[in-house]
Amino acid sequence: MRIRIAVATALLLVSATVVASAQDHEKKIRKSELPPAVLKTVDEQSKGATVRGFSQEREGGKTYYEAEMKVNGHTKDVLVDANGKVVEVEEDVNLAALPQPVRSALQEKAGTGTIRKVESITKENKLVAYEAQVVTAGKKSEIQVGPGGEQLEHAE
Repeated sequence: MRIRIAVATALLLVSATVVASAQDHEKKIRKSELPPAVLKTVDEQSKGATVRGFSQEREGGKTYYEAEMKVNGHTKDVLVDANGKVVEVEEDVNLAALPQPVRSALQEKAGTGTIRKVESITKENKLVAYEAQVVTAGKKSEIQVGPGGEQLEHAE
């Protein structure tokens, strides 16, 4: 009897994990699947850009839409809520073009790793962080610093 209860409990936990991970996911979609308000925002944000694709994602019970684009040779990802409000913009930036305190902080956090890509993260039209992809001993990771190179209280 104890074994059956243990097995049933384990199955419930696995099922709950599968359901939870299915609720927070991302899927590729076509432009024609964007809600009208999102489409309007995406059209405004992508002027002069080449749109590479769209996705729909659920996070924390909310639906968001992302447009991936290329602008002047660099990538720009725009995250929009279901009402058409821009939630976040991630845009490639050149490491050498960053202010010295930001470059130094990223290089310090990267340690012996090599910084491969840096993006600015903007929320509500305000730069909140820089994020870098780092390769150390063949393994990829991400690091973040604040807009002035400071340590962040939480990941953006």
